[in-house]
Amino acid sequence: MRDALIIGGGHNGLVCAWYLARAGLKVTVLEKRAVVGGAAVTEEFHPGFRNSVASYTVSLLNPKIIRDMNLAAHGLRIVERPLSNFLPLDDGRYLKVGAGRTAGEVAKFSERDARRLDAYAAQLDVAADVLRELVLQTPPNRVEGGWLTALPELIKAGKLGNRMRKLPLAAQRGLLDLFTKSAGDYLDGWFDSAPIKAAYGFDSVVGNYASPYSPGSAYVLLHHVFGEVNGEKGAWGHAVGGMGAITQAMAVAAQKQGVDIRTGCAVDEVLLDKSRATGVVTAKGERLDARVVVSNLNPRLLYTRLVDPGALPPEFLRRMQAWRCGSGTFRMNVALSELPDFSCLPGHQAAEHHGSGIIIAPSLQYMERAYHDARAFGWARAPIVEVLIPSTLDATLAPPGQHVASLFCQHVAPELPDGSSWDLHRERVADLMIDTVDRHAPNFRRAVLGRQILSPLDLERTFGLVGGDIFHGALGLDQLFSARPMLGHADYRGPLAGLYTCGSGTHPGGGVTGAPGHNAAREILRDLGRRPR
Repeated sequence: MRDALIIGGGHNGLVCAWYLARAGLKVTVLEKRAVVGGAAVTEEFHPGFRNSVASYTVSLLNPKIIRDMNLAAHGLRIVERPLSNFLPLDDGRYLKVGAGRTAGEVAKFSERDARRLDAYAAQLDVAADVLRELVLQTPPNRVEGGWLTALPELIKAGKLGNRMRKLPLAAQRGLLDLFTKSAGDYLDGWFDSAPIKAAYGFDSVVGNYASPYSPGSAYVLLHHVFGEVNGEKGAWGHAVGGMGAITQAMAVAAQKQGVDIRTGCAVDEVLLDKSRATGVVTAKGERLDARVVVSNLNPRLLYTRLVDPGALPPEFLRRMQAWRCGSGTFRMNVALSELPDFSCLPGHQAAEHHGSGIIIAPSLQYMERAYHDARAFGWARAPIVEVLIPSTLDATLAPPGQHVASLFCQHVAPELPDGSSWDLHRERVADLMIDTVDRHAPNFRRAVLGRQILSPLDLERTFGLVGGDIFHGALGLDQLFSARPMLGHADYRGPLAGLYTCGSGTHPGGGVTGAPGHNAAREILRDLGRRPR
């Protein structure tokens, strides 16, 4: 009999499987698609052109997991961007953001803002370091019962409180700001000029269907900066071969530990015996038994589609049905005959700005209008678009002299306000995204040889991202840390014995981190009386 069945072969499922197998458990991973990797996959989308289909850039993947799984030995190589970001502006100017470059660039717009950059970065670094310490920890969990039951959770909370208490008062105040304020209010308190606020504020709306002036959006900004690439904190990079190179390396590592990975194997039901998970039934009708079942799905999918609702506490089920999802994300991949030639920085020969994250959103006010447009009309009439051209860093993705680009577009409504289907509008909105880039790089539209479109509905159907939610649940203050996915169930366990969650709907949330899979494996091993190795 298997020790563990893992539903979903995304990166967190593979990480969880590896840690369980390393401890000596017999583990099977079940993936509905023909390839493992979940949203972190590389596929050919136009003849001769390959790209990271959904997730598209690297920073948050935890270095401990990279080391433990020895992913480099299994083919993973990550290269850093030459610049972090490039913002083409409507008035013909531009801003470049990158190590050693930002201050000089910002000074073109505001000397005062340039002088404040170091202090801003220092405050953000303190908060990011706190978050880095927390990502591989199981949050303090609200438990029922007497003091003996609650004691371990009280100890956890005490350690966390002691860590916070040791911070200087100014750092505590900064941390409070980042966990409660809007990104707009936070950035307005630091800077005057619109371009630098836009460059930093973009992170607050990535995957977050909200205005940068929505309370709590400062945390989303912070969530995007606690990562690192090749030891450099806060850096962003590219996995050579695309994001699928990460999950393929993970799959090889897991298989070497004895993990059985089955693709084309969707799960229809979690089997229960007296409120305990005992296995699954696949879409093909096969019954598979195991000591524990682990879900890498959005928790709403797990508890509302795969589990008998009569077996769940009514209050738990009600809250899972109301689990907030929806990223406001529209994702495209395009094949290009040549690099974009930006009006503000002419030339279509590869330059450093082509290898950066190219942000088309000149101000926080622009981003706020985009959100309100999406709420009213279904999509922003002037959308937020981030363009990455990974073929400038990785020649394996496109034919010689040609390129691939990722377009990560905000804001679109997860569900259209008039109730119509995204299938009726996806081509029109894709044209809008291309035109938005073309206004800044007038050769862009004619350079497009082919395109792949993923509306919120496409992301849900293909990858199980409910409402196109790249985080498996909004990163709101009510859905974080000890409340992710719910108070009383922040420890990767649900109300049914033997059923665990290991996906991004658990702490620390979304992004290609591997942390939920790592943490869930630790708790499962604890319950099974095995010591993590």
